[in-house]
Amino acid sequence: MARQSALSLEYLRYQVTTSHDPTADTVQFALTTPNATPSSWVSGSWETVSGSYFAKCLVGPGGAVSPAVGEWLVWVKITDSPEVPVRQVGTLTVF
Repeated sequence: MARQSALSLEYLRYQVTTSHDPTADTVQFALTTPNATPSSWVSGSWETVSGSYFAKCLVGPGGAVSPAVGEWLVWVKITDSPEVPVRQVGTLTVF
């Protein structure tokens, strides 16, 4: 569970475990209220640290998404071929 001030601009990062390098794949993020499914997506990017892969998205004022104060589900979508996994990867509390 991540926590972030509504005034802050920060990357949300989630480790992606895979048998291949996913950094050529398109990664997208969505934030939804609890019990909702994603209807729109924003672009994310990749970060590689010591052989581990992280999907990341800049969140906050001026970022890819700027959620209101509240509880949000964080979703990641990776477009590969032929698979396109969509996962709910965590929660974000904006205060």
